[in-house]
Amino acid sequence: MKRFPVTDPAEREEALEAATLAVRRGELVVLPTDTVYGIGADAFDPAAVRRLLAAKGRGREMPPPVLIGAASTIDALAIGVPQWVRALTEEFWPGALTVVLRQQQSLQWDLGDTRGTVAVRMPDDEVAIALLERTGPLAVSSANLTGHPAATDADAAEEMLGSEITVLLDGGPSAGTTPSTIIDATDPERPRVLRLGALSLEQLNAVTGPLGITIPADDAVDEG
Repeated sequence: MKRFPVTDPAEREEALEAATLAVRRGELVVLPTDTVYGIGADAFDPAAVRRLLAAKGRGREMPPPVLIGAASTIDALAIGVPQWVRALTEEFWPGALTVVLRQQQSLQWDLGDTRGTVAVRMPDDEVAIALLERTGPLAVSSANLTGHPAATDADAAEEMLGSEITVLLDGGPSAGTTPSTIIDATDPERPRVLRLGALSLEQLNAVTGPLGITIPADDAVDEG
């Protein structure tokens, strides 16, 4: 594993090039995001995604979300995006909002047992965005072993996952310590909160309410 500092823009290019090459080779990388550190792989490389799940100690029943570098990419990955979801992404992307949608059936990938869905997020972190612009969509999960706290700095990520990754982008302490809020929009008329994280229910409903959609608190799990 090679660790690269990315807080200095002068050093960032070498780091991004190394991470991009690693992703293209089907290897795993750790990257900073606006919430916690993530471990990422090429979303369209099934073997790389399997390595990601294995590194975390997860099975196929817990597929990783997909990070994108531009909000418009959502239409390449998902179908039937409701207007209220577009309103949320306009308000909160880039940011700590993950949306679960029906995936495009033509996509040639295997993220695990997704049941035809994909969880999508655009992170608010310039290093993450710069990498995503080079690699395209990445399957990214929090950079920790399953059951352990999420890594909020590069040291924690390296301690848990260093033997499984090729490149670690060290952006210093993470900007946030709370993971993203996850909304299930697979039924456009009945949204559900799968995880309450950095965005509150009140923030979400302030956007969706004027469109006639109220996101209930039922079944939400508070990760704050």
